[in-house]
Amino acid sequence: MVRAANLNQEKKLSINKSARAISLETLIRVLADGSYSNISLNNSLQHSSLSLTDQNLATRIVYGTIQYRLFLEYQLKGLVRTKITEKYLKPLLLMSLYQIIFLDKVPNRAVLDEANKLAKQFGRHHSSGYRIINGILRSFIRRGVILPDKKDRIRYLSIKESVPEWLVNYFINNFGIKKTESVLTSINQPAKNSVRISSLVDSKQVFAKLKADGYEPQWSNLSTHDVVLNHGGISQSDLFKQGKLTIQDEAASLVVEAFNFDQEADHVLDACSAPGGKTVQIAENIKGDVIALDIHEKKLNLVRENARRMHVEDRVKTKACDARKAPEIFKPGEFSKILVDAPCSGLGLLRRKPEIRYTKSLQDLRNLQKIQLAILNSVSSLLKEQGELVYSTCSISIEENEQVVKQFLRQHPSYKLEPFKLSKLESETGMLKVMPDLDGNDGFFIAKFKLRG
Repeated sequence: MVRAANLNQEKKLSINKSARAISLETLIRVLADGSYSNISLNNSLQHSSLSLTDQNLATRIVYGTIQYRLFLEYQLKGLVRTKITEKYLKPLLLMSLYQIIFLDKVPNRAVLDEANKLAKQFGRHHSSGYRIINGILRSFIRRGVILPDKKDRIRYLSIKESVPEWLVNYFINNFGIKKTESVLTSINQPAKNSVRISSLVDSKQVFAKLKADGYEPQWSNLSTHDVVLNHGGISQSDLFKQGKLTIQDEAASLVVEAFNFDQEADHVLDACSAPGGKTVQIAENIKGDVIALDIHEKKLNLVRENARRMHVEDRVKTKACDARKAPEIFKPGEFSKILVDAPCSGLGLLRRKPEIRYTKSLQDLRNLQKIQLAILNSVSSLLKEQGELVYSTCSISIEENEQVVKQFLRQHPSYKLEPFKLSKLESETGMLKVMPDLDGNDGFFIAKFKLRG
């Protein structure tokens, strides 16, 4: 009872907080406590009474501050003359710097005033934090933005685009300097609000409804079933609740397009299914069924919820299982199609999940490669002759993509890469990599294999 009362009190307190107070709260949890930005921010916004405008402001401050963390920390160089001990101070400094530098419509005096109020609100009794904040921010306004010398190319790009040096160096070695600069610039742009319209409804009618509801929809440049909206909030709409569309990035929706579905007989395995976006997309395109696996039963609840909302629950079956142990459950050659949307580093999602850039390492890519290959090796025995196996990741690394394909083919000579056509793209090699600087999409990799008969 006491805990329930405390939770209710927290919700009541949250209701009256400003956009910047919620931003600071979220940033403390993310930067100091290691929480996920999307989960933490969504929880705070759900328990607030903020207008849509203020929700957008809080979202921009949180994601912008995390995106530009290295750049913002560099701006403190030479300005911090005392030890920062209170947990809220650094996040407040960083979010205030972000507003001063990047939010042109917000006057500096308003940022300073709000920062002082938040310092008094979040600081300990008799805290001098507001004086520290005020002094540092005023000193920055007088001095302005600083960057490393351009001669140190790696260091300069790392700070300017706020990406760790190892990752800048990795991109240059694999993609070249021009492509690296393009990718780094693109990942700091706002993520698009994209939805995929169900193939079970009239897409033109849904598009017209989106237009009437003020979303200013535009058809995707990558796919014929995706639409880009001018703002968020679609999950509260009737279209979403009625299962006529789902929230999915354009590049992510291309994966299922790589299959050639047999409308009469397909029996499909989605080996790494949660939260179920691709499972649902498969189910929309078959008259058979799709078995959705995930190692965690709780995550399969999301798959089932998505399937119910999108009206394909009769075609979706779930099973809590580590995909590497799938042969212990299913028969050899049981499936006509298999999707392995493998666990990965998420390096294609740097725009949408900015903290990824600070938490991954080169060793992570190598460790994930072992898991990805283990999953592919395991499920490959479950595909029938002439069946199709699609492998995908939301990463752009060589280790998790091209190297995985190369090693899998070496170990499984009965498999070959199969060229494929999508609604607006095609691959003659059987592999397709969508980079984050292509029209502002997530980065994604798709490879299609076929088992020789």
